[in-house]
Amino acid sequence: MKLNYFYNNTRKIEELLKKIEVAKGILEYIPQLTHVENNLRRKSLLKSSVFSARIEGNKLTYDKVKHSNLNSKDLEKKEIQNILTALQWLYSKNSQKTLNKNLILNLHTKVMSGITKSGKFRNEFSGVFNSAGNVVYFAPPPNEVPNLILELINTTNKKHSSTPTKSAVFHFTFEKIHPFLDGNGRVGRLLSTFILKQKGYDFRGLISLEEYMDTNKQTYYDLLNIEKRDITQFVEFFLQGLVIQSEKVLEELKKTKYETEEDTLLPRRREILELIEDHKLVSFNFIKRRFLNVPNSTLHYDLKKLEDENFIKKIGETRGALYTSIN
Repeated sequence: MKLNYFYNNTRKIEELLKKIEVAKGILEYIPQLTHVENNLRRKSLLKSSVFSARIEGNKLTYDKVKHSNLNSKDLEKKEIQNILTALQWLYSKNSQKTLNKNLILNLHTKVMSGITKSGKFRNEFSGVFNSAGNVVYFAPPPNEVPNLILELINTTNKKHSSTPTKSAVFHFTFEKIHPFLDGNGRVGRLLSTFILKQKGYDFRGLISLEEYMDTNKQTYYDLLNIEKRDITQFVEFFLQGLVIQSEKVLEELKKTKYETEEDTLLPRRREILELIEDHKLVSFNFIKRRFLNVPNSTLHYDLKKLEDENFIKKIGETRGALYTSIN
């Protein structure tokens, strides 16, 4: 297999790159509200995890999991939790800083943990199948995978093209190499995020490119299955997603002029408040089901603090007491 994929620098690509640069510049100009961004990033990373899993056939939705306990034996929840764990690691201080083989294997280990064998390239032949079970693409032989991945890494690290187009070409090529038996799409999208993040084109983790890909899933599939070497259409699709998602988050940030008391809440308390706001009236047991790993005493303390700070109101004094939002 030869990695000689290319794209033409069309007028559309030039216009999309300009829009991305403008959006990036605006984000750097907008006053940074730390707590607001932390909350948006938390939601964005969860969205990316949900939509990345949905692209691969997971049926859960963001609304169903945003207040759900993902530490579960349920396979679909585990798929989302694994991607979220990998994303949180990418945005942590412990993350690797360089695109290399170890990064790829590390991400695969995190994404496929407890699902299938992980952290190793495939040692058997594989292909990509459509919904009817027919092979639409035969991946290169397993003995070629290590060298192809090394070539892709070296080419990507040496390229002087724009970061967004570099990320797009990497993603397409990675999926064609198909280095694993399972998890290629999930790992490929994580690696695209990593490449964007290196130069700030991930918009500080506030956008979910996976949401755009899932919304346009059939187009995404069709473009990934292109058999020719010219992948201009895929690059345009990828850049369009960056434009749409970045403009969406900029609109949200522009509407936020200052931090509220709610923005400064600790993450778990913020989530408890959102849970109560979404369901209007909830019991302690209902909240507990979302935070199974948190001691009851800690949850009671969180609720008391939210009550003391006039975010919520407790109705009743017995075990059957309910909680509702004041606003």
